[in-house]
Amino acid sequence: MDTAARPGETAQTLDRGLRLLHLVADAPGGLTVTEAAHRLGIGRAAVYRLVGALTGHGMLRRDGEGRLRIGVGVLHLARRAQPLLAEGALPALRRLAEGTGATAHLTVVEGGEGVALAVVEPSWTSFHVAYRTGTRHPLERGAAGRAVLAGRAGDPGPVSTSGELQSGAYGVAAPVLGVPGLEGSVGVVSLTPLDVADVGAQVTAAAEAVAAALS
Repeated sequence: MDTAARPGETAQTLDRGLRLLHLVADAPGGLTVTEAAHRLGIGRAAVYRLVGALTGHGMLRRDGEGRLRIGVGVLHLARRAQPLLAEGALPALRRLAEGTGATAHLTVVEGGEGVALAVVEPSWTSFHVAYRTGTRHPLERGAAGRAVLAGRAGDPGPVSTSGELQSGAYGVAAPVLGVPGLEGSVGVVSLTPLDVADVGAQVTAAAEAVAAALS
């Protein structure tokens, strides 16, 4: 008897596996198999099969309490993809940094936090904010994270903040919209107050350019 999975079944299994990965990635405390089954709307046995396959490829792991966590395989893929994303965003970030005289950045969501994926400093200013690639912060604080949250609500921004992540620093950011699988924002950070109307328009244009480059 031919036991090979039919194309429709294979596609459904792949879809469920990807949905499970997204669920676990969005759960900072991990998920139990029961929680995953409930959110996916499928039985525990089906989740166990998915977990078995995904853990075999290093995409999922179980912690000491048996909760599902993202595995090193996903992190490896993310590290491979991040330079490509950063490279695609750099031209728009360079134009933004030079046009505003402020440090420009692309921030993406990873593990429920904002992470600076690419940073470009202006070349002509005497002083500017040193913003390091890899810097993490809560989405609820700072223009970059707040812009992501605004994007989730359908608001293209821009968003401005003052002193939320660093005392004396001013930020303006806009969400990167329309890139499947990516939540992020483009913004600038400065040591002096920013003209939100002018800088906001430049930031929004840069976010649109980054979205076009990454789509």
